[in-house]
Formats: sequence, C-alpha cells, structure tokens
Amino acid sequence: MNSAADAIVIGGGIIGLASAYHLSKRGQKVILLEKKYPGSGSTGRCIGGIRQQFSTPGAIRLMRESVRQFRLMRKEFGFSVEYFEGGYLFLAHDAKRLETFKSILPLQKSLGLAVEILDASACMKIAPPLNPTGLLGGVFSPEDGQAYPFKVIEGYIQEIRKLHSQVLFFCEVSEIIVNKTAVTGVKTVNGDIFYAPVILNAAGPWAQEVGKMAGLELPIAPEEHEAFITDRVPPLFATMVVDYRTDGCYFYQRNNGQVIGCYSPIPNKPGIITESSLEFLVEMSRRTARLVPELATARVIRHWGGCYSMTPDGSPFIDKTDVDGFFVANGMSGHGFMFAPAIGRYVSEIILDGRYPFDWSEFAMGRDFSRQELMK
Repeated sequence: MNSAADAIVIGGGIIGLASAYHLSKRGQKVILLEKKYPGSGSTGRCIGGIRQQFSTPGAIRLMRESVRQFRLMRKEFGFSVEYFEGGYLFLAHDAKRLETFKSILPLQKSLGLAVEILDASACMKIAPPLNPTGLLGGVFSPEDGQAYPFKVIEGYIQEIRKLHSQVLFFCEVSEIIVNKTAVTGVKTVNGDIFYAPVILNAAGPWAQEVGKMAGLELPIAPEEHEAFITDRVPPLFATMVVDYRTDGCYFYQRNNGQVIGCYSPIPNKPGIITESSLEFLVEMSRRTARLVPELATARVIRHWGGCYSMTPDGSPFIDKTDVDGFFVANGMSGHGFMFAPAIGRYVSEIILDGRYPFDWSEFAMGRDFSRQELMK
C-alpha cells in the first residue's frame, strides 16, 4: 500500500496522538503509525499525574497550556477523561530540599502558578494520614491533578479520525526515506510506503532507533520505572504526595479509592524493560506504608514495569532537526502524559508556522544541558 499525507507521525503514545490531533485541527492530513497498540509504550504504563510545579520557565509554560486543555477535554471529546485537580504536595524532610522549593517559588508565581510553601502542620491538614516523623514542610499547588491516560488516548484517536486523518496500529516503521537532505516518507515492516514532506518522531523509548533512521543521534536513554495499584481503600486525601527522600516515593488515591504510585530507582535501570520485580513490590510497599501508615494493610492487586525516556538535563527535545522536514518530540523524562496536550499544539505551530511560542532554548536540539530540572 502506498499513501500520501501532509505529515507522518511515528508513535501512537500520548505525544504522537496529541500532535496528530493538533496538526489535523489545522487542516493537515496526517498518518500516524504505531508499531503496536495505542499507548503500548510509556503512556499506557504511566500513573496519570498532571502538575505545573517545575523549576524551568519552559516546562511551567508547557504545563499551563496543558492544564488549560485538560480542563476542556470533557467538552471536546464528549466524555470524561476523569480529570481532577486534587493538587500535588511535594514534601521536604530536610532543610536543603525545603530551601530548593523556596528558591523556585518566585519563578513559579511570576508565571501564574497557584503555589505556596507549607510548614509541616499545614501539610498534615492537606493529607492528615501522613506520617509526621522528620517532616519539615512542603510546597503545594491545588491546580495540579490527575487524569485517566486510556480515556485521553481514546479521545485523541476519536477526534483525529473525525478530522479525516489516519491512525494505524501494528504498523512498524522500518525506514525513513531521505532524499538528499529532506525526508520524503517512510517504509514499514509490512512493505507499505507512506509519503509526506513532514515526519515527526514521537516514538518514546524507541526515539533513538527512529532518529537513526534519519541519520541522527539523539541523546536519550530509556530507563525502567515500575508502578503499582492497590485495591479500593477508604478515602485518605485527594492530593498526589511526593516524598523526595532518596528512598521516597509518590502516589495518589484515584476517585474510585485505589492508590496508584511508584518511585525512581537509585541507581536507575537502563533499557526498555517492562517486567515487574519482587524487589519493587516489597520496596514500594515499605515506602508507601512508611509515609502513610494506614496503607500498610492495603492489598496490591497489580504492578508493572514501563519506561522513562531520559535526557541529560531532564527536559525534552521538541524541535526541528538538521534533516529538512524531520521533527522530534522525545525525551519526556517521565512527564510525557502531562506535557502532551501543550506539546501537540506547539509542535503544530513549529511545523506549520515556523515559529516557537516562547523562549524555546530548554527544548532545543543542540543545547548544552547546563540547566537542570530541579523538580524531576
């Protein structure tokens, strides 16, 4: 099968779907190609958190736009994506962490975030079951929250198809066709050829492989992150709690009573790994029960592995490349689900209008990685 379009998107996770949606809204005929099923990479394995509390201006601006869009999804899709603003509570158990939160606050407030530094007693008012041992305080925004990733995926696919673009699953790209210095299309493992003057690499953990097809080396390193979900337990608190201790974790209670969460392993586990481990199950249970003792009797009903796609500075690549017509939206460093609505809009503007919406230096190809995200 040969087919032509205005743009090809490689990757059927949340970044690719959001980008295909916004390009289609701008009147583009888009073909999205996914090697497996929708959300089969990182998106279908994430826990659904959405926060605006970051330490760099670009990430905060991205998230302001994403939250605006998440608030509209029920109306736009015609069904609920279970979006709920229960807030994010970042905890500090040492003075250095609390000072870091305080140092970021002026930037966050200058960009319009509703955020405040709390002492330990104020943290306990937001999440009364917290173990107060060693807790010095935290930082909280009530406008952060959560959504159900599979419903968001469903909504984007529905709308892309309404706009007469294509979403093709089990359609793995094996080659990017480059004529001199410009992309012209792709070939798939099934022998199909799709032509377009614009190709977006939104392949998540496989971004490096897709980049190499166009002759590019992307400094992105996949690493494993596991998560678990419990059975339904009585209401505890509405916020996501983030324990920044070296052996901390983060989790929230969904509106159906289940608690879902994970932690970042130290050292990290490099590679595209989706297996689940007994080590994680035991350790995550210990960390969760330490932070909220009432959860010690909760039963874990499922746990799984997935991938973050990490960059050297914790910020993604969202940019054009040196290959004409080839664009990237990769290296989300664990924030792809929450970034996606904004990235979709801004990618469409970069591609179609040839402009960046604001100072784009922290997302640019070729940056020096000197600016680190402090709230990873």
